[in-house]
Amino acid sequence: QVQLVESGGGLVQAGGSLRLSCAASGRTASKYVMGWFRQAPGKERELVAGFSWSNGNPVYSGSVKGRFTISRDNAKNTVYLQMNSLKPEDTAVYSCAARTVGTPSYDNWGQGIQVTVSS
Repeated sequence: QVQLVESGGGLVQAGGSLRLSCAASGRTASKYVMGWFRQAPGKERELVAGFSWSNGNPVYSGSVKGRFTISRDNAKNTVYLQMNSLKPEDTAVYSCAARTVGTPSYDNWGQGIQVTVSS
């Protein structure tokens, strides 16, 4: 088990930027890989950005590719999501999730953080 705490959400105008952080804690935190999901009202949860379970390369949903960047600081067990050129349709609850290294399924979740982009 790993505990995940997100920070950095809030309200921003369209075209602006935000950086989300997710810190993992727990005795086995280093054995997990984290990614970012989001869920907008009335929509299904979608993977926004993560790291490929097969080769570790960053992966992005088509709707954010080129605008969002995922990065990680392994020494701090923290993953970041830099979100640029934000659009109103990026408004959602963003959640950090973790999966065991070498497996594709996320099974640990943070509480989620609201990101609101105003037009």
